[in-house]
Amino acid sequence: MSIWEFANPARFTRIVSRFLPWISGAAALCLSIGLIWGFFYTPDDFRQGSTVKIIYIHVPAAFIAINAWFMMFVTSLIWLIRRHHVSALAARAAAPIGAVMTLVALLTGAIWGQPMWGTWWEWDPRLTSFLILFVFYLGYIALWQAVDEPDTAADLTSILCLVGSVFALLSRYAVLIWNQGLHQGASLSMDAEENVADVFYQPLLFSIAGFVLLFVALVLLRTRTEIRARRLRALMLRQVA
Repeated sequence: MSIWEFANPARFTRIVSRFLPWISGAAALCLSIGLIWGFFYTPDDFRQGSTVKIIYIHVPAAFIAINAWFMMFVTSLIWLIRRHHVSALAARAAAPIGAVMTLVALLTGAIWGQPMWGTWWEWDPRLTSFLILFVFYLGYIALWQAVDEPDTAADLTSILCLVGSVFALLSRYAVLIWNQGLHQGASLSMDAEENVADVFYQPLLFSIAGFVLLFVALVLLRTRTEIRARRLRALMLRQVA
């Protein structure tokens, strides 16, 4: 099956209807395992105490917040280059999910950081770039709502997405670029010495997998809804004409 088959809205809708229940079920299973295992069956950290368990929400939410924008970046490029409407609608569908995940990451980061840093907020490079990313999410969503003509809205939001990708990149690599600030390094790394301890690492992987599957399920569901809404709008305009 070619990936370009998804560009056909009718075929996309049929494929989504077939696989969405399985993806949703897998998301629920992984989230249940990761969160229950992490919150109830892992010990407190010797320095951070029970607050370390916020990692099972904060890290997956931050991971989705950044990668949702990269997914939007790819689908926006596809729209600009090949003019496939499903790709533009998929980017639009992902934006509110990414915005919520960014907000969750900011809030849980503040709750986690306050007892460790002694402050709810610090103008740390990663925190600041994350806040800017959240503003870009809001601007992207608002721009879709502000422009009535769908193709024009897709063009403008795609350009905004390309610009905002700079801050998504900074959110991911700010600690490495500036090598300063309060924010710790990556909890998951190719370097095994930088990873969290195995007792936290294993349930964290389930939690991340659950968040990823949940994101995929929600994007597919919202994209299908966007396709149906566009069809309804076209029918209404045809009746008026």
